[in-house]
Amino acid sequence: MCNLYRMTKAPDEVARLFGAGLGSIGNAGGEVYPGYPGLVVAEGKLQSMVWGFPLSMKGAKGQPLKPRPVNNARADKLDSFMWRFSFAERRCLIPATEFAEAEGEKGAKTRTWFALPDEPVFAVAGLWRDTGEWGPAYSMVMSEACIHVADVHDRMPVILKREEWRDWLDGPPDAAGLLCRPYPDVMVVNRTADPWSRRGRTNAEQKA
Repeated sequence: MCNLYRMTKAPDEVARLFGAGLGSIGNAGGEVYPGYPGLVVAEGKLQSMVWGFPLSMKGAKGQPLKPRPVNNARADKLDSFMWRFSFAERRCLIPATEFAEAEGEKGAKTRTWFALPDEPVFAVAGLWRDTGEWGPAYSMVMSEACIHVADVHDRMPVILKREEWRDWLDGPPDAAGLLCRPYPDVMVVNRTADPWSRRGRTNAEQKA
């Protein structure tokens, strides 16, 4: 799964790259965490949405709690109730410059970053919908890991090649589903000594 990624390019540059208009950008940060705003391409516009579909939570006595963001959608579960309508009708592209996974022993995990060697910005497959809790929200589609990621985590974001962007956005679900596979080409792996949980935000995410 992915609980942290970066999108460090200027919005107008990203909009040009994706051939999209500029929508409401908001305060999306360069490092994106579950439950916080990120940029997506949807309905022909680059716009800000919250990363994660809200999952209703209840306390021990049945009292409602703050929703948790479900920020990863497994490719093999896209026909489940939570995802199937968005997968059929509301697919998006998530611009990213790199994504991170936690590596190391429990309590001492560090950040390992993954990027593409010749693509300063790449597109991750996403789903989106309007929510009563946070407004427009998106989730990142996950596949089995490719060889460059597999020794760190068994799953990875679905990275789409440029020629696949239109098929993901507008193609029929059967064709879009075929794009949900481990990335087939070379990736850059950057292992760091940066603590994984230094900002304390990674405990909020859930996966479905």
